Amino acid sequence: MARKIAAPAAAPAIVQAPAPAAADQAAPAGPFDRPVAALRNSAAGAMAGYDNTQEKVNASMEQARKSAEEIVSFSQGNFEAMMKAGQIWAAGMQDLQKTFAATAQAQVEAAMGTMKALSGVKSLKEAMDLQASLARASLETAVSESGKLTDASMKLAEQTMAPITARVTLAVEKFARVG
Repeated sequence: MARKIAAPAAAPAIVQAPAPAAADQAAPAGPFDRPVAALRNSAAGAMAGYDNTQEKVNASMEQARKSAEEIVSFSQGNFEAMMKAGQIWAAGMQDLQKTFAATAQAQVEAAMGTMKALSGVKSLKEAMDLQASLARASLETAVSESGKLTDASMKLAEQTMAPITARVTLAVEKFARVG
């Protein structure tokens, strides 16, 4: 018997499956796909965390740099105030020393004048009157000049402290704003 050869059957039509839903795409198909996806997700999370940390570190470093610049600037201002106070004090002390020297010179000249006058006296009473006059004038000058020197010293102290006081005031204002 002869067998009849069957006609070739028509090839089945290729049917495209509908696109899988988003949930289907997330689910791995192979046995290694799930660990690889988890590893990728972990790496992405780590990179995001690293980037976030890096941004925070950069912001902190920028703030620290600004703070350091402010501290340096403020310290420089303090140094300049101390230098100015020192200059004021030195100049004031020179003026006080000149005043003191002038007063001492005037006292020496008055004493020398009295000594010359004593050499020409004719009586003990006249000598005693000259000595009393010199003592009285010296005491009056000492009281007067010590008052002037005290006032000048107080004024010098105020002028010397002015730059430092200004820096302290600035520091108090600055720290009050920060706190």
